[in-house]
Amino acid sequence: MARNLEELQKQYNSASQQLKNMRGGRRGGPGGMAMRQAGKPKNSAKTIARMLSYAKGYGGRFIGVLCCMLLTTVTSLIGSYFMAPIIDRLALAVNPNAEINMSVFERIADRAIQRILAAGGHPSDAIMPYIAIACILLAAIYLVGVATTYTQSRLMLSISQNTIERIRNDLFSKLQRLPVRYFDSHPTGEVMSRFTNDVDNIDMMINNSLTSLISGIITLIGTFIFMVTTNWVLTIITIVFIPIFLLGGTAIAKRSRKYYSAQQAALGALNGYIEETVTGAKVVKVFNHEDVCEDEFMLLNEDMRNKQFGANFWGGVMGPIMGNMSQISYAVTVGIGGIMMLLGKLTPGGLTVFVQYTRQFSMPVNMIAQQMTTVFSALAGAERVFDVMDSEPESADAPDADPMTNMKGNIVLKDVTFGYVPDKIVLKNISLYAKPGQKIAFVGSTGAGKTTVTNLLNRFYDIEEGTITIDGVNIKDIKRSVLRENIAMVLQDTHLFTGTIMENIRYGRLDATDEEVIQAAKTASAHSFIMRLSDGYDTVIEGDGANLSQGQRQLLNIARAAISKAPILVLDEATSSVDTRTERHIEHGLQRLMNERTTFIIAHRLSTVRNANAIMVLEQGEIIERGDHEELLSQKGRYYELYTGVRELA
Repeated sequence: MARNLEELQKQYNSASQQLKNMRGGRRGGPGGMAMRQAGKPKNSAKTIARMLSYAKGYGGRFIGVLCCMLLTTVTSLIGSYFMAPIIDRLALAVNPNAEINMSVFERIADRAIQRILAAGGHPSDAIMPYIAIACILLAAIYLVGVATTYTQSRLMLSISQNTIERIRNDLFSKLQRLPVRYFDSHPTGEVMSRFTNDVDNIDMMINNSLTSLISGIITLIGTFIFMVTTNWVLTIITIVFIPIFLLGGTAIAKRSRKYYSAQQAALGALNGYIEETVTGAKVVKVFNHEDVCEDEFMLLNEDMRNKQFGANFWGGVMGPIMGNMSQISYAVTVGIGGIMMLLGKLTPGGLTVFVQYTRQFSMPVNMIAQQMTTVFSALAGAERVFDVMDSEPESADAPDADPMTNMKGNIVLKDVTFGYVPDKIVLKNISLYAKPGQKIAFVGSTGAGKTTVTNLLNRFYDIEEGTITIDGVNIKDIKRSVLRENIAMVLQDTHLFTGTIMENIRYGRLDATDEEVIQAAKTASAHSFIMRLSDGYDTVIEGDGANLSQGQRQLLNIARAAISKAPILVLDEATSSVDTRTERHIEHGLQRLMNERTTFIIAHRLSTVRNANAIMVLEQGEIIERGDHEELLSQKGRYYELYTGVRELA
């Protein structure tokens, strides 16, 4: 039976961002996704400041944007004002006895037109030349506005795209420095959502919302100045409506902020579930869980729909509500302005221009209110991005860390105790040693701690009790990059990158020659099947090697380890994906590989560990038996039971 939404979301612990197990142990399909709880941004001012810090170095361009915004606003306002004297001159032409009391800016515009007419020899009272000159001036003014708007858009686009590039670079760089623990507790799809949806929302805010907000403020100030010079009474009436706009916009913004944050979190969870289900498509089909996965997806999708509906509703209702409020303001202004015109307190041109300014004044107020929904969405996304950037990276190397230029591979574990979480110990007082050329095997039940030993050896996790030394040096005192350069791993789960087979094998040592790559492939018994491919070593691998069999992918991974000059080799179920015949085929190559290295072998297939120098039998995090194959068989203990099949593997 499919899990309900509440049960699914119990897995999404946003506080610790760590995976939790399903209650009752019953799972219908892929799950275990981490997700931030929905909620309003913790510190909007700090988040905005941090986003804008990525725009450092573009101060000159930003000043250019501000200048263009100012010019655009001025040209728009002046253009509107040039219409007032035209209308008033037309009114005089119709009724020469009418008294026209022009405002300050009307008189300035009228004088400019009159001077141009006088310079051209036209009679000052000719209405048609007057209108022609005014239209030419209007066209010139608006052309300047078009040019400044275009320049502003180009400059702002340059700033936003460069800023987003920096954010993506920092985000990706931070992912490379995060410990394995982070990726073990965060699903791929949810992490990918930070790179796509969240970063895109930041881009939209910087490129569109920020420009609109600044432009709106400049327009408000400029329009207010022109409105006051036109008629201060109507200006006061218009200003009275501003608190109403702000109260309405703030009330709606509070609701939309909550829903936009929830929407981003739900989208991350949905992406994570899709990624896990697609990746595990074969598992889903093998266990006939298609219907269950559909049910679980429908729950997450419904949750996404509800939160997206809330976000879009409150974001979308902002425009109509604010627009209707502005229409009320417009109607009141027109009514009172008409009365003032009839009383001779306002010219027809002045009323026309003021009405237009009323629209221009309410437009940025509405625009700012509407842009707040985008801002809240971007803030929610930015906090998710910065959550990743603020995650604890791998601990830095000690200042005097040993570079160990000639590592031999003498490894000693002494009284090592470790748990992935404090209250659950996985390894208990593990002690062992391995010399160069020796093969140490770990066998035991699933969950006994075999792979954990190799995770600690690579410092994917740091131990709190006990010590691990290589050539007498504590691994905490060795540079982490040097440590991992000297450990080659072949894991049970194969992973190949998009590129040629040659490039994938060379991933083990980037300075390897083509001849060394081919030799490594021969060592891993991969050369023969590679040569049977259409393009040989130049065959392009896509989709994690979807065009290769599981065994072929593993052979390439073994070749990747073979090309490394690392003195330590870890084989974690390296041959579990290879059939018995292929396993025997590569044994000689692996033997040559292991003879020169300190090798740790983890295997359930006990035939692969018979030749190990020492076999460690782990149960519940403790070494309960140790010795070579013959010694352990003679003891007739747990190893004997595993090897002979007397008792099932727990």
